[in-house]
Amino acid sequence: MEKIYSNTRENIVLIGPVYPYKGGISHYTGLMCRALGRDYNVTMVSYKFQYPRLLYRKEQKDYSNDRFRIDGTRYLIHTANPLNWLHVAKKIRAMSPAMVIIQWWHPYFAPCYYMLCKCLKNTKILFVCHNVFPHERFPLDRALTKAVLRQGSCYIVQSKTDAADLRTIIKNPVFRQTVHPTYNAFRIENVSKTEAHARLNISADEKVLLFFGFVREYKGLNYLIQAMSAVIQRIADIRLLIVGDFAGEESKRQYEDMIAQTGSGDHITIYDGYIPDREVEKFFAACDLVVLPYISATQSGIAQIAYFKLVFFENIF
Repeated sequence: MEKIYSNTRENIVLIGPVYPYKGGISHYTGLMCRALGRDYNVTMVSYKFQYPRLLYRKEQKDYSNDRFRIDGTRYLIHTANPLNWLHVAKKIRAMSPAMVIIQWWHPYFAPCYYMLCKCLKNTKILFVCHNVFPHERFPLDRALTKAVLRQGSCYIVQSKTDAADLRTIIKNPVFRQTVHPTYNAFRIENVSKTEAHARLNISADEKVLLFFGFVREYKGLNYLIQAMSAVIQRIADIRLLIVGDFAGEESKRQYEDMIAQTGSGDHITIYDGYIPDREVEKFFAACDLVVLPYISATQSGIAQIAYFKLVFFENIF
């Protein structure tokens, strides 16, 4: 694993979502590809088909911000086509990579990645584990995860929880625990707090709380909403922005009903849907506090965006 940090110009194949696919892991993969490209010949291999509509009904791509574009990306993998997996493995072998790096976060990819790894059995394989096990568990997720990750040569995890989970399925794994990188890629226009408030129709005097990202049960948004009535009693000029993609209309209605029950609706604004990359900056520029009331978590790209705001936007340190 140490060899990946050497200065030799070896060939590396990086597999995962990348522009124009949406989401934090796509951003992470693109930035990782650029960083590795300083010292290695990196071939970015992504998907020509990621999720079936049955599992992910919303738009999977965002073309609004090409800052994450990786020129030369090869969109080869069809995650639901076994014949494609064999074909892609053959193409990767022809690249003679010293290492193949695979982004891992959900067992949906298990059949595809298992077959790719089997066909690349003589190649070093590094899994970057964003989550060893999925946040929302389901039957067979452990077995699927174990079958795939056992094909790896080494691993990167980004939390103690994931390190412990990895040890439960692999005996004496070779891994490095690292801190999730801090993102500065969303600072595009250098939007000031005053300008951000104006764009979002927020009073200049209001204090702003921000909940950002996909809205899922494990993220604990219900606890934040329940706490708002007590917060409002102490800070009258407070506003909570709930910014993110709900699991569906039923999920959104449940949270709206909860807001109504707490009587805090006048202090909460919902921005439902995936936020295009170019729109992210204004929400973080406008807020005074990013709130992540997660019930369980391993790491969070949202936290890293917030850290960047704290250090570089506010010049705290």
